[in-house]
Order: sequence, then structure tokens, then C-alpha cells
Amino acid sequence: MSGRSGALGRSADARPLVGLSVRTIGAHPAGWRMAGAHRNPYDDGRALARIAREAERVHLDFLYLGDWLSVNPELELTDPYLLSRIDPLTAASSLSAITRRIALIATVNTNSSDPATVARAAASIDILSGGRFGLNLAVGSDGAGSTTIHNAAGADDRYEVALEYVEVLRQLWDSRAEDAFVADASTGMLLDRSRTAIVRHRGRHFAVDGPPPIARPVQGHVPLAHLGASHRSRRLAGAVADLHFLAVSDLDEARSAAAELRAEAEAAGREPGAVAAVTSLSPIIGETTADAWAVYDRLVELLPTADDAPRADGVTLPPQRSAASVKKAVGVPLLDRRLDDEVAPADAGRFNATGEGLLRIVRSRSGRVPGTARPVTYRHLLAAQLVPSPLIVGSADEIADHVELWFREGAADGFSVLSAQVHDQVEAFTRLVVPRLIERGLFSPDGRRRTLRERLGVPSPRWTADEGQERRRA
Repeated sequence: MSGRSGALGRSADARPLVGLSVRTIGAHPAGWRMAGAHRNPYDDGRALARIAREAERVHLDFLYLGDWLSVNPELELTDPYLLSRIDPLTAASSLSAITRRIALIATVNTNSSDPATVARAAASIDILSGGRFGLNLAVGSDGAGSTTIHNAAGADDRYEVALEYVEVLRQLWDSRAEDAFVADASTGMLLDRSRTAIVRHRGRHFAVDGPPPIARPVQGHVPLAHLGASHRSRRLAGAVADLHFLAVSDLDEARSAAAELRAEAEAAGREPGAVAAVTSLSPIIGETTADAWAVYDRLVELLPTADDAPRADGVTLPPQRSAASVKKAVGVPLLDRRLDDEVAPADAGRFNATGEGLLRIVRSRSGRVPGTARPVTYRHLLAAQLVPSPLIVGSADEIADHVELWFREGAADGFSVLSAQVHDQVEAFTRLVVPRLIERGLFSPDGRRRTLRERLGVPSPRWTADEGQERRRA
């Protein structure tokens, strides 16, 4: 993160990394239905460009371009942004041409891609962007997804593949020194062969000969990121990553995950602060708290349910998206209650632990309490059940409070913002929240940190010829 001293942890002037997790259809399942929201995949190029330019205008640190292999049509109800997404490497390459400062982190899946091809693509984007590229490694496997190259049966196998994948990437990036291209016109020597190495990798999962037809990345090795929630994922990140993207529900869980990550880095022979813990931040932002509540209420209204009018294509939504489902969940026989009926205080008093939890979620997101001027409806309970991921609904100051608390408590080194809707909520963050972060000393536009490694405070690795490589001599 900015202000780190190498990989030794935070310095006194440290501030969190702040970036956007790019989901062009929006991160909330109903976000695309909001008035004025982006919703046409054929306009994704323009949407990506607008997001990138806005993020760069306020000097955010990175754009994170995630991915997932699944093409299951039921994602329309839960994660609609996954139904159509521009390939992350292609998007990063395109955005590198229209940006100058912001880092671009793109995702590849180690279970469905070739490391030699990815090494070349990543080095290419790093060169085109002037050292602003990062590579996020996904290791998941999804039976509803695209065809995979490595179809490992268990999680341990997939992580073993990922470790060897990283080994191949780094060997290929180390196949040429940064000064290998001497371009000596007087002697006719373009490439100093003593500053190159031939890769001859023969491993359990990959067999690769190199070098790739590209110069060494600007950053030496392209910085690596990893997203995952398991202990095995933490171990992988601690061993090889520079950033670890975390999806955690509360402060205690975030502190625990960050501590585990630092311990895994130390166990791998690295400094405990070598890996930046970047947590997801899902804000719904308004000029005031009441304005933010209004945005959230509209998202609740637009969330598709089985009780709504029939779809034109005849698809029937699953029963868990109905009033009957939420009434069953709260543990009270409420046979005549409909989605838009208010929850009576007497009924709420009989809710089971699940129902009480849903009421707490509704209150935190919308200020609604049974029997008050802002009553709870069964639709709000259903929305809390269908969208369980933690949302922070409030004014810019309330969002900044969250960032400050988690950073000061050591629960996060950075934040990846998941905007519910594109573009209004993206720009609510950049135009309302970022100024508050600047006022609090949690964000400072700094054009001096040009590369992603400079933003992380991690130096570029020195060129060496590792095992699996042979020095090429003239």
C-alpha cells in the first residue's frame, strides 16, 4: 500500500490503497434496473472508459477487473454482471491506452489458461501501460463454466497447479534482463545474449520452453494478486501474492483474516507486511443518510421475486425468491402476509433467530424498524435474505468512517469498491467519498507513484536466471 517501506509494513504516513472493482452491470443484482443505469453489454467499451477516466481523475490507485468461469443463466438473478463481461486482459489492454496513472489489475484462472500465453500478455500490458499492470490469479473450478485445461479434482490440486503456474510466469519474465536489448547500431547487436536465459521447465503440470517474444516487464515481475476466502487461499497469497482481495463480513473477521495473511507470509519466508490485504467495500451512497436509504429502497423494489408479474420468456423464478420463503425463514406462521405488507411489531416479536438477524440487516441498511415511521416490509426481509453480502448504506461521511475504522484497526490495507450501479453510484464514490478521505488524510493524490509496485511500496525483483533456466551465452 502507499507509504509502505519496502515489504516491512506501514510507515507513519501510510494510507490505504483505494480502487474500484469494475462490474459494468453493477454489483447489486437490481442495480442495472435503476434509472439511467448502464445495462447494454455492447456499450461496455464506453462504460469501461468512463469508469477508468473518472477513477483516474480522482487519482484512485487501481481498477480491479475480476472474472468467473460460470455461464449459468441463473446468474441473472444473483450476479448479472457475470452473464457478459469483457475478457479482463483485453479490457486492461484497452484501458491502458486511455489512462496514464491508474493501475490495472486483470484476472486469469490458473485452471483454464496457459501460463506461457499469460506471461507474454501480462508483460505486454505492463509495457504498454508503463508498469501499471497487475495479474490476479483465480484458482476456482466451476462445473457450469468454460472448458478447463487443468481439471484438478480437489482444492489442494488446484493450489498446487497455481504455485507451479506462478513459477512458470516468473521464470519466463526472468528470461531476459531489463537491459538485454542494447540496440547498439555501431556493432549491429540488438540483444545482449549474455543477459538472456532459456526456460526449460518440466513440472508436474506444465512443460514450457522460452523465452517469450517480449521484453522483461517494466516492473520486473508483474505484481500478483489473489482473491479467496479459504485458509488454503490465504496460504497461496502469503506465499506468492502482492495483494490479497478479501470478502469479509465484519471488522473482527477482517482483522482475523489480515492477521492470518501476515502469518502465512511470514511462514513463507517473507516479511509479514509483504502482502496488502484489500477488502471489498460495497457502499450505497447518498448526499445524506436519507438519500442513501432512498437508493437502497429503490434497489429493494427492483429485486426480481417469484411473486412479481410473470416474465415474458415464461421463466419461473425459484421459490426462495417469494413471500412464502421469507415467512418460513422467520419461523412464524404468517399465511396471509404479502411482500409489501408491513411487519407488525407483534409479529416481529415472535421471529426466530434468523428473522431477528434479517431485521438487524434491514435496520442497518435502511433505518427501518417495525412499528415506526420507517416500517419494515416483508420485501425488505426477502432482500436481506437474497443479498446477504455486507452493504454500507449512508452518506459520504459514514462511508469514510468505515474506511478509517478498518484501516486504523489493521483490518485492511486497502479497499476495492463494488458499486451497486453504474454510473451514478461509481461517481457518488469518486465525487462525494474521495474528498472526505482526503480531508481525513486517508487519501492523497500522488502522481509520483507511476507503477503498481511503487503504489504498493514493493521494489522490482532483480534479474536472475533461476532453476529451470539456462543462461544463454553469446
